[in-house]
Amino acid sequence: MINIKPFRALRPYRDKVHLVATRPFYCYKKSVLKAKLRSNPYTFLQIINPNFDLLGGSSNDTEYTNRLNLVKSKYAEYIGKDVLKRDKTPTLYVYRQSKKNHVFTGVIAASSIEDYNLDKIKKHEATITSKEELFTKYLNVVGYNAEPVLLSHKTDEELNNILIQICYERPEYEFTTTDEVKHEMWLMDEAECALTVQIFQKMDACYIADGHHRIASSGLLHQARKSNNTQTSNDGYFLSFLIDEKELEIYEYNRLVKNTTNFDRNTFLKGLGSNFTILPLISYRKPYHEHEIVMFFEDNWYSLACKAEIIEPNHPVRSLDAEILTNFVLTPLLGISDLKTDRNVGFISGIEPENNLIRKMLKGKFDLAFILYPIRIDQIKKVADNKMIMPPKSTWIEPKMRSGLTIYPINE
Repeated sequence: MINIKPFRALRPYRDKVHLVATRPFYCYKKSVLKAKLRSNPYTFLQIINPNFDLLGGSSNDTEYTNRLNLVKSKYAEYIGKDVLKRDKTPTLYVYRQSKKNHVFTGVIAASSIEDYNLDKIKKHEATITSKEELFTKYLNVVGYNAEPVLLSHKTDEELNNILIQICYERPEYEFTTTDEVKHEMWLMDEAECALTVQIFQKMDACYIADGHHRIASSGLLHQARKSNNTQTSNDGYFLSFLIDEKELEIYEYNRLVKNTTNFDRNTFLKGLGSNFTILPLISYRKPYHEHEIVMFFEDNWYSLACKAEIIEPNHPVRSLDAEILTNFVLTPLLGISDLKTDRNVGFISGIEPENNLIRKMLKGKFDLAFILYPIRIDQIKKVADNKMIMPPKSTWIEPKMRSGLTIYPINE
C-alpha cells in the first residue's frame, strides 16, 4: 500500500507562473544566476537566493541560519504581494512536461514518510550525512518543500485513463521555458483525487528516481519533531511527483579521468586486455549494448567489450557496467577507489551533447573518457529491492522538476 494525500499547495498566480517556476539554483552558473535574479523579480530564485550579492560562500552555522531566515522572510513576502496563492481545498495535481521527443505525465502529491521508513518507497542511492543535516535544518526553518521528489511506479491502466481524461481539459498552467520544454498542470476534482488515492493504495512499492537527500531530510525532520512532540500533520509527508516507470528517460553518467599514474600506452592497453576485448574505433560513438564501454585515450577511441568472466549477471550491483569499470579499470589500473572523493575523476551525463565531452578532453583537463551504456529501470529496481546501493553517478534521470510550481507547506 502506497499512501498519498491531496494537499493545499501554495503556487504562482496563472499570469506569473512562467516567471516564478525555475530550475534548482545549482543548475545555473553563477553569472547566469546573477543575471536571472537581476532581470526577473518574480523568479523563485529570489526566495531561495535572497541578497545574492551580499552573501558570501561561507557555510558556517551562523551565516547559514541567517540565510535561511532571509529565505523564510522572502517566501512570506511573495505570499503578501500576490505572487503566490493558496488553494482553498486539498487536491492532487496532474503535471505534464513535453520535450521534443518525450512526454512525461504524472501526479504531484504528498507522499508518506512512513512508507519511506518501511521501505515501501525504495532507494538505490547512498546519502551523505552532512547534506542530510543541512537539508533538515533548511526544512525546519523555511517550512516548505518546493521541488518534488521524483518517484516511479508500475504501469496502472486505470490511473493512465484518469490522467488522459484530465489532460483533455484546459490546463490551469500552460507555459514553455527557454530550454524548449512545455509545462502543463491540472487540478483534480474531489472524486478524481479519491480514486487516485485508492489506486496508489493498491500498489506495493514506489522507487526513488531522483531526490534521495530531499526525502531523507524530510524523514529526519519528522522523526525529530515526533521525538520532541512538535510534529504537524503535514511533516509526516513530503512533496512528490509520481510517474509511470515506463515514462522515465534514463541516461548514462560517463566518467572522465585524469591520469596520475604515468603508465605508458602499451602497459595500460595490456592491462585492459586481461578483462576486455579491445577494438579500435574510427571516431566517437556510444556503446551499442550493455557490457560494452567506449574509451577515449591518447586521441583515439576504443570499444572495450567485457569478457564473460568479469560479469556477474545475477548480482544486482556487480553486474552493472559502472561497477565493472571501477573494479577492473579505475581502481586497479588508474588508482581511483572512491569516486565520491577522488579529484582525478569527473562526470558528464549522457544527456550532454558529445561536443561537450570532447571539448573537455581537448582542453586537457582529463586524459581518459569512458562512455557507458544506460542502466535500465529494472536494474535500478533490482538494486533497490535487494537493499543495495548503485555506484556513484550511475544515472541521469528525466524529467527534472521545476522549483516553485507547487509548494508543500510542512508546518501545518
